[in-house]
Amino acid sequence: MTTAIKTNVENQAIQAKRAAKKLSVLSNTEKNESLHIIAKELEDHYEVILEANAIDLQNGEKQGFDSALMDRLALTKERVFEFANGLREVAKLEDPTGIVKTSWVLENGLKVEQISVPLGVIGMIYEARPNVTVDATGLALKSGNAIVLKGGSNAIYSNQKIVEVMHNALLKTKIPKEAVQFIASTDREATQQLFTMKEHIDVLIPRGGASLINAVVNNATVPVLETGVGNCHIYIDQDADVEKALSILINAKTDRPAVCNAAETLLVHSAWFDQYKAVLEKTLQDYHIQVFGDETVVQSFTNASLASEKDWAEEYLNLSIAIKVVKDVEEAVEHIDQYGTKHSEAIITENTASAQTFMTLVDAAAIYHNASTRFTDGGALGFGAEIGISTQKLHARGPMGLPALTTIKYIMSGNGQVR
Repeated sequence: MTTAIKTNVENQAIQAKRAAKKLSVLSNTEKNESLHIIAKELEDHYEVILEANAIDLQNGEKQGFDSALMDRLALTKERVFEFANGLREVAKLEDPTGIVKTSWVLENGLKVEQISVPLGVIGMIYEARPNVTVDATGLALKSGNAIVLKGGSNAIYSNQKIVEVMHNALLKTKIPKEAVQFIASTDREATQQLFTMKEHIDVLIPRGGASLINAVVNNATVPVLETGVGNCHIYIDQDADVEKALSILINAKTDRPAVCNAAETLLVHSAWFDQYKAVLEKTLQDYHIQVFGDETVVQSFTNASLASEKDWAEEYLNLSIAIKVVKDVEEAVEHIDQYGTKHSEAIITENTASAQTFMTLVDAAAIYHNASTRFTDGGALGFGAEIGISTQKLHARGPMGLPALTTIKYIMSGNGQVR
């Protein structure tokens, strides 16, 4: 690693740590006012943000980015105003810090309180989506944390301009602009440096594809809040209502195919498939969904391709889906156990016993009964903007809003007690 890159990244982390101390003592009102000022500044300067984004999009076209990546990368006036308004929504939320979780008094009179406090400095490593720059910053600042942002090279111009606008906004607030650091280097060494700065970075959050997440998890010495890719399944049980099942399937697959909570695999009970395979095939064709199926599906559908082992594990992020016919809910669960990513799974059925079995046995961050997987989202679930969706079990799971960016501290108050 070159000395210059190491020094620059370390200096930014040090500045963030110092700023985190100042940020941690600000009032909820001061933090909220700052978020509103940042939101207004983003809206007032949306045109320069879109100009920077246009450069990233042009570079993406030259490099042959697929449609899913281009969709995640693209900004519009509406998208800029949307993530600006997301900051206002975050400002409305309860301050997650300074909350007394529990308290008690020992026999000797010593009072013990467990309170929520900021994590400190968050290292955010992410790909493509410029909105993450704003969402992550808003959640970090609201929860009293400084943040070090390392976006992908494919959105470098968009991210730089967004951070520049946010820095100008922070000059009008009580929050030091050093609380938001953006590593502009596109060199991999800059990312690798972030992996090992335990003395300055309190937690790393990777958000992107499997290769990015695995690189962080496997190489970081800093604690990691692991977000996961979404090979999400929908299981249509034999007792599923046909209209309900098809409506949920189409929403989960087509509403935004390029996001992690979109459905990628459909599991269908054999009895339901035998009765409704014609309407299922027509519905998929109407929405131009490419099918990779097992032998039963291929024999029943006119244009289905035989699924490979890779297809069952694939996060397509486009209008493709893998379909397997199963004999019961237990086989559906076994398939999910083998190929799922512990993100979001759904069962469509009018049989409450089958639903309960599925929801008990499936190991995932979010499980649905008769609803679309598209609700696995911080905004949809009322958390405000999310910093990512955790598929691990410690210390946060599912959409990570403000509470996930805090830890606890024990405060003891006495009157001369000694042990």
